[in-house]
Amino acid sequence: MKEADKAEMSRLGKIADRSGEIALTILLSTMLVLSCGQIFMRAATGGSMLWIDPLLRYLVLWSGLFGAVMATLRGKHIAIDMASLILPKQMQKFINLLVLIFSTLTTAALTWAAIRFLGSEIEFGGPGLMGLPSWQWSLVFPVAFALMTIIYLVQTCKTICRLWHSF
Repeated sequence: MKEADKAEMSRLGKIADRSGEIALTILLSTMLVLSCGQIFMRAATGGSMLWIDPLLRYLVLWSGLFGAVMATLRGKHIAIDMASLILPKQMQKFINLLVLIFSTLTTAALTWAAIRFLGSEIEFGGPGLMGLPSWQWSLVFPVAFALMTIIYLVQTCKTICRLWHSF
């Protein structure tokens, strides 16, 4: 890979990271404002807006999945790493590659399942929150898993290139 290509990939990674931060900030800020508004309304009037609680549930789901995408992008996801404790350094590189391949295949399978779920929601789902069909609120599943699949696929390709050039 040429230096210009590496710089472009690095720039794209930074843009993706920053975009994710902005999206999560918006989601979390919206959740905070709606939750505080709901608490204030219940305390002041004894009532609340019925649509806020279901919306908050969707926002929690969306922020959790996009948080998982961000953790995957940054390499900060949960990992059980016994290999680094017991295997020699050279072997760890191959184990890391196997883990990346497994992660890519797993998130690809989850993407496929999410697309099937979305298809089912489109076909059989009913009305959702705020007049939107229920399937539109479920779009986060295939989008988040597809993004994670792409991230793992890129990391897998980078690792293969590094291993190839190390021989």
